[in-house]
Amino acid sequence: MTLPAIDRRPAALAFDRPMLLVTVDTEEEFDWMRPFNRESRSTLSIRSQGRAHAVFERFGVKPTYVMNHPVATDPVAAAYLRGLVDQGLAEFGTHCHPWVTPPHDEDVSGFNSFHGNLPVELEAAKIAATTDAIAQAFGKAPTVFKAGRYGVGPGTFDTLRRLGYEVDCSFVPHTSFASESGPDFLGTSSAPFFVDADEQLLEIPLTVGFTGRLSSSGPALSGLFDAPWSRAIRLPGAFNRAGLLQRVRLTPEGVNAAMQIRLLDTLIAQGVRLFTMTYHSPSLAPGHTPYVRNDEELGLFVGRIEAVLKHFRDRLGGGFTTMAEVNRLARKRLPEKEAQVR
Repeated sequence: MTLPAIDRRPAALAFDRPMLLVTVDTEEEFDWMRPFNRESRSTLSIRSQGRAHAVFERFGVKPTYVMNHPVATDPVAAAYLRGLVDQGLAEFGTHCHPWVTPPHDEDVSGFNSFHGNLPVELEAAKIAATTDAIAQAFGKAPTVFKAGRYGVGPGTFDTLRRLGYEVDCSFVPHTSFASESGPDFLGTSSAPFFVDADEQLLEIPLTVGFTGRLSSSGPALSGLFDAPWSRAIRLPGAFNRAGLLQRVRLTPEGVNAAMQIRLLDTLIAQGVRLFTMTYHSPSLAPGHTPYVRNDEELGLFVGRIEAVLKHFRDRLGGGFTTMAEVNRLARKRLPEKEAQVR
């Protein structure tokens, strides 16, 4: 898949302490081990978000729930999320799973599950349908977007600009999904940047970095983690076991608290000041993702979130912000001390 054309303009953000934001891929439940299915539209897991949200409230974290069409069109799920937003406890944005988003003019397949692989007009229609559904449910249009399966393609950013979006958070640095017909983000970093010369759309990537004795060489070696030949001989695992190099995402999904904390410590030592933690909403209801299969694993999952936030605040002196606030700062070039962070 070809990424959108980018005229990269670094965002002028100067934080005097580390800042962290949280995004939640807020979506339907489906079997991750089986083929994609248009009929998998249940959103019962949205009602289970309270356990993690209680942790966020204790730390003053205001997550951004980027939701897709099944969630936005489920009155119960949408009402729950709007309640959080109306109380000032959360923000909202858009997420797109094309296989459960109208118009249904494509075959359901792994290739088409990355909406950037669809014809530009069809991708745009699906994003517009989700945008309209969210605007109807929340009373105003969303301005933050995250591609389903991170699948931005050649026409995605043009569509987002046309629909009035100001922030995209789809990039997964140092990672390639090319072997699955998805996007290749190798060579990108976690630093926010504007994707266009007129600075209409701000990219806030996921936090992905490297730990281990070779961490400083991680970006140059990142292609080894996703290359089919390298995975076939289990080279990434060998690097990890030897303590040489490990690629880590800031997420409680499959990444224990110690690994996330090590990543934060390493990146802060390298001068990084903005971090994005992310996970999928169905992980809060056991049995819907590979990361949380039972109540015990749910407790561990929520515990990881709490441990990482506590370390970030108490040991690293960090604060918490939101997509909207980072967007405001990037556009107004205000000093960090003027940010309304918590």
